Amino acid sequence: MRVVIALEAQAEVKALPLTMLARFDAVITRLEAWPNISGAKPLRKEWKGHYRIRMGDWRVIFQIVKPDLIIVRVAHRSTIYEDP
Repeated sequence: MRVVIALEAQAEVKALPLTMLARFDAVITRLEAWPNISGAKPLRKEWKGHYRIRMGDWRVIFQIVKPDLIIVRVAHRSTIYEDP
């Protein structure tokens, strides 16, 4: 599946610590194999229709809009779920 990073998420990726950038690249590689990946959880309430995958203390929120997988947010777990 093609992985697309939304404009808002691109800015968040640029602000990631260097140690997280390598993990982010690995997450993108994993997401290309959607739906044959482990660790992705569907979200509820305001984030219904989105999924999250962990990256240590950081989270990647994405949604499936066929034929693409769109990364919507990349942030620390303490702030990721604010403002859907």
